[in-house]
Amino acid sequence: MIETSGRPSAIRPPHHTLPIGRYSPAVSVPLDGERTLVFISGQVAGDAQGRTLGAGDPARQTEAVFELMSEILKEAGGSLADLVSVVIYLADMAHLAAVSEVRNRVLSEPPPASTLVEVARLAVAGHLVEISGVAVVEAPRNGRAA
Repeated sequence: MIETSGRPSAIRPPHHTLPIGRYSPAVSVPLDGERTLVFISGQVAGDAQGRTLGAGDPARQTEAVFELMSEILKEAGGSLADLVSVVIYLADMAHLAAVSEVRNRVLSEPPPASTLVEVARLAVAGHLVEISGVAVVEAPRNGRAA
């Protein structure tokens, strides 16, 4: 869960991939009493033990990344529908079609602003895709989750 003290706070879902450095998987920043910005660090297809999910399969890795992002946004009271921006890093542009198919399937209308770049490599060998994002999560209304 996240704090609502008006200050930025870290979001660390249980059973989430452990960061390989000193950073938060996501940070929430309350804007006002009705909305919160959620900044999601680059996510890769890994489990809590550091194992790569979907090794060699860019579509499965992309699904796993969006599942992790969904888990983070759920902790903040939101969902993938709240994403307003994503940045996708690919280790190989040959994976673009597979990654785009998953992205187009899991993200709702209107699609978030998006940047896609090919990189020489990602931080951990075996990862083919990394995705970061920004979401605007509405506060729950009438006792219901956003």
